[in-house]
Parts: sequence; structure tokens; C-alpha cells
Amino acid sequence: MKSGYECLRTPYAQDFLSVVPIEGLGQCMSAVEYRAILKYRLMVPPFPVDDPCPVCRKSCLDSFGEHAIHCKELPGFKYRHDLVRDVLYDVLKRAGISAKKEAPVNFLTDPLEGRSTLRPADILVFGWEGGKHACVDLTGVSPLVGLKGPRVCGGSGDNQGRGGQSS
Repeated sequence: MKSGYECLRTPYAQDFLSVVPIEGLGQCMSAVEYRAILKYRLMVPPFPVDDPCPVCRKSCLDSFGEHAIHCKELPGFKYRHDLVRDVLYDVLKRAGISAKKEAPVNFLTDPLEGRSTLRPADILVFGWEGGKHACVDLTGVSPLVGLKGPRVCGGSGDNQGRGGQSS
């Protein structure tokens, strides 16, 4: 506990509080993100355990609300993902590699089901290795995310019909 407070006193530790947000560049925090970060830094549990996220209403929160920092429903999350995808696509094009953004592909579809489930790959690279195409799927990960399995929240509509699994 004491070491946490010592970290807060180090130079520049609180600079994020005085930064001017620039929404057009995606350099801003939502009110949910700001409150969660501030309470997290002050070690004040902002949420009761297992409450649903106030933004997406799907995932369960831990007592420190870490999910609110990286909830995929927040606009900044999608903005960062799309920015990385667009930069990678541009690099491939400039290198002369044929690629397509948001290309619909049948990936991990059971042919015995007899139905097509087209899902977009972030980037489809044509003729990658051995003439085979490669699907690139980008995933943004928050540094606050632990390496543990999915959490299950009782009574959540997201968990029903999927064997109690949560995404």
C-alpha cells in the first residue's frame, strides 16, 4: 500500500490530470475512463465486484473497474485499432504487397454445417507465403488486462445460451 502511494508522488506521475484533451486525434478519455483511472491510482475501489460495465453492460467489472479502461465499446478503443490497421495496410501497399482491408472471409467455418459465415479479416494479404493468402487480425490489449480466463457474471444476457462463458 505504501509503495503505491510513493509511486503517486514520483515526478510526472500525475501529469495526465493536466493534459489538454484533443478529441480529433483520439487523445482524450471518457468520463468513465477518467473516473476509473483516478480511483485506480488512489486505490479506491470504484465498483462493487461483478457489476456489469456501465458502458457495454456485458462484461463484469472487478472492484477496481479495470474493464472500463479497455472496454471495446468506448470510441478510443476502435479508433486505435483502425489506426494501426490503416498504417499496416499502407506499409503493405508501399512495399508492393497486394492486400485488402476488411475483406470478408470464411474463417473457421465448419463445411458440414452447409452455411457460410463471412467475417471480415482486418487485412487480407494475397499470395503471402507459398501463394497462400494470410488473414491479419489485430487485437488491442490494455496493459491493465490480466492473463486470466474469462469472467462469468450471473444473470447477464451475454452469458445465456453459451454454456456460461463470457467474452
